[in-house]
Amino acid sequence: MIYTVTLNPSIDFIVRLESLKLGAVNRMTSDDKFAGGKGINVSRVLKQIGAESTALGFVGGFTGKFITEALKNEAIQTNFTDVSEDTRINVKVKSDLETEINGTGPQISNAELADLKAKLKQLTAEDIVVFAGSAPKSLGNTVYEELIAIVTESGADFVIDIEGKTLLHALPKQPLVIKPNNHELGDIYNVTLKTIEEIIPYGERLLEDGAKHVLISMAGDGALLFTKDGNYFAKPIIGKVKNSVGAGDSMIAGFVGTFHQTQDAIESFKYGVACGTATAFSVDLATADFIKEILQQVSIEQLKH
Repeated sequence: MIYTVTLNPSIDFIVRLESLKLGAVNRMTSDDKFAGGKGINVSRVLKQIGAESTALGFVGGFTGKFITEALKNEAIQTNFTDVSEDTRINVKVKSDLETEINGTGPQISNAELADLKAKLKQLTAEDIVVFAGSAPKSLGNTVYEELIAIVTESGADFVIDIEGKTLLHALPKQPLVIKPNNHELGDIYNVTLKTIEEIIPYGERLLEDGAKHVLISMAGDGALLFTKDGNYFAKPIIGKVKNSVGAGDSMIAGFVGTFHQTQDAIESFKYGVACGTATAFSVDLATADFIKEILQQVSIEQLKH
């Protein structure tokens, strides 16, 4: 089974306006409400490619119930830990300028954290856990080190999609795959990375430091896969970008869902690129039909040393 862990999920409240005027009454033209959070995005896209998952994390209050019901409506399994405070709401204003107002999230008690840990202790070597997104402020991202230790002790594989030091600290535990974009990779090593030639040494360094597979997304310039058997480049696919939010989560879902079934890194890379691109070209997360359509356009070549 694939498990996704979203420690600080949200309701993403999308508000569309013709223009935003501060200090005045603004009337929206349309709105949507989605179950949000990087791990939840992964579960939603996994469902689209026929890969089952169980969503873990913390939910509370009427907002937490909305998230649980939304996933139930998409036939996604959940085993959330209920917390005493409300799950946050993130407001995303789309007008002439895009603006986000993100909630901080609930306080997590020691007992609530212990409940999640107990669930992770039940995993086996047949499982993969995807840790994605920042933790609530009350825990801090250092909590991931505790959770990863529990998962690796169980023999399960894990994926970590967190920026900065949290990612680096996880590398010795040998994550199945990590997916920084070229800018995040540059921030890790305090360099600017624009070209494939500039990225390659640092992608290989992440492998040397412990990652089993490394995905590097480069937005409209394609993507890279680093493995112990070689490095691969996915050519960019032409289309209109409608939604950059969730594209990275979709790429993770495509890779992990396929790898769990096939153990084939190249095929998993293809699905990762297809899922990430399909989401980028969609208003919401990618649908199964659109992923299949984009998959036909994915072209991968092995890079020569």
